[in-house]
Amino acid sequence: MAAAGLQAPTSVCDLSLGEPRGSTDSPPEPKQLPELIRLKRDGGRLSKGDIRGFVRAVVDGSAQGAQIGAMLMAIRLQGMDLEETMALTQALANSGQQLEWPEAWHRQLVDKHSTGGVGDKVSLVLAPALAACGCKQVPMISGRGLGHTGGTLDKLESIPGFTVIQSPEQMQVLLERVGCCIVGQSKKLVPADGILYEARDVTATVDSLPLITASILSKKVVESLSALVVDVKFGGAAVFSSQAEAQKLARALVDVGAGLGLRVAAALTAMDNPLGRSVGHTLEVEEALLCMDGAGPPDLRDLVTRLGGTLLWLNGQAEAQAEGIARVAAALDNSSARDRFERMLAMQGVDPGLARALCSGTPAQRRQLLPRAREQEELLAPADGTPWLRVHLDTPALSGPQLCALQGALVLSDRAPFISPSPFAELILPQIGTQ
Repeated sequence: MAAAGLQAPTSVCDLSLGEPRGSTDSPPEPKQLPELIRLKRDGGRLSKGDIRGFVRAVVDGSAQGAQIGAMLMAIRLQGMDLEETMALTQALANSGQQLEWPEAWHRQLVDKHSTGGVGDKVSLVLAPALAACGCKQVPMISGRGLGHTGGTLDKLESIPGFTVIQSPEQMQVLLERVGCCIVGQSKKLVPADGILYEARDVTATVDSLPLITASILSKKVVESLSALVVDVKFGGAAVFSSQAEAQKLARALVDVGAGLGLRVAAALTAMDNPLGRSVGHTLEVEEALLCMDGAGPPDLRDLVTRLGGTLLWLNGQAEAQAEGIARVAAALDNSSARDRFERMLAMQGVDPGLARALCSGTPAQRRQLLPRAREQEELLAPADGTPWLRVHLDTPALSGPQLCALQGALVLSDRAPFISPSPFAELILPQIGTQ
């Protein structure tokens, strides 16, 4: 069903999948890539056929790298309207294999996505927590580092043996036995987005609203979801610096999702500071495990429970958000989320003994089991000399300017310590009549 505010198409030919019903004319010749790039560069509107042609060229290799970069930049500068963004999302989703699940799972299939932020390890905790709450956290098709943020896959691959590429058959077994899995994009799943994702990182088009929207939702369209929550970050450590910019993306995600038949909610969360206390792949795995111990940083636990609670409510598995939040919190406190995480690790390639030791060990024991940097350098607070920051590094020691920059981030005050506010700022829901 079309999203609210969608205008009727002015040309049936532009928006149909084939030739208009009853037409005796031959379909128009597809435009060549230079023509498509020129059209979008000059502010024109791309039809569904135009967009399908571009995506097809990306996948079959006929589009040169320079042409892909030029189109991405044209989209970044000129934007896309709602229908164009929906068409791009659908074309990316159709570029590869579609995932199918047993009919009995229909109301259990949920997923979460984050636009990424420094220290964001929510997915590592939320996927097993939702599985413990009775959901099928369908293959969370996650990404790698984009821009200045680390990716979920990079973090998981810091665990020796963890394998992110799983066949659809393996994914189904994981969902049957564990209830969740976190995987990467294979050549069969949304291959066009994988190519564009890498190109965006090197062409300064990471922050393009339609490109972000299509990239996120295309991976969710192929998953056959019943509900999705997207964590849209804003602030100094996120792609979008202001809440207003994040609101635009959140609304686009919800509206495009509705137009494609997805039930989507978007949470706006502040990322003026790193999430939690640790930044870095292995360190974030350790912190995620702390959260699954029922402990860990309060801001991480707050975001995990709020996002999970929203998703349970959105999918009809909780009567209210508060009930959903309580169920997710219980999964963290009673070790059921951690148990699911252990099973997921073992079934995605980690030695079962290592998975068990990681999930049952103390923080000190876990640190011995995971890869570590060669050196650690502690920075001391100038007032009493106690360490306030520990930097893990394989590179040479921190330089003088680097030390000065880090020490400049420390502010000493006579005021009493304060509790950081919840990063959860706003929830964007589908408009009435859009689904």
